[in-house]
Amino acid sequence: MSIVAMEQRKKIHPHKFTLWVGIGSLLMMFAGLTSAYIVKRNLANWQTFDLPSFFWFGTVVILLSSVMIHLAKKAFVQREMKKYRSLLLVTVVLGVLFILFQVLGFRQLYAQEVTITANVSYSFMYVIVSLHAAHVVGGLVAMIVLFAKAFSKKTRIYNSVPIELVSTYWHFVDVLWIYLLVFLIMIR
Repeated sequence: MSIVAMEQRKKIHPHKFTLWVGIGSLLMMFAGLTSAYIVKRNLANWQTFDLPSFFWFGTVVILLSSVMIHLAKKAFVQREMKKYRSLLLVTVVLGVLFILFQVLGFRQLYAQEVTITANVSYSFMYVIVSLHAAHVVGGLVAMIVLFAKAFSKKTRIYNSVPIELVSTYWHFVDVLWIYLLVFLIMIR
């Protein structure tokens, strides 16, 4: 192997670099939101609330989906396409189930009159959780594209970069959810 080829192998793929820059930006955004939450909770009219039980169910589901996408990536690398497609589909279904649990959690809060306009503490929680859910939806769209491409007869090149990108992003939104859940529990 030539020196140039060895140097090329050491470089990070441009899409992976872009993903990490994006993840850094998202970390800064959520750090800013959680910092503002901490500052604002010293207001006189701040009200505490209990998180809905559906958020806990969603936590189990998103953790399980993270395991599934890891197994899907492993199946892709081993060129087990049938297993890859199945595991990717399971991951998508679990991601949709996570979003459903978020919606049910918001409905549970709404039934308890914990609405976005009722108090600033509630609005912070709604914004933070909704922004996370929006990023989960983005990950789901990327997985659906990968799933559709897994059935394509046109390409037979086993490029693992797309599944590595989606897997990394999905693990990020998983860890981010755990952080946000712990944050909302601890800092009320």
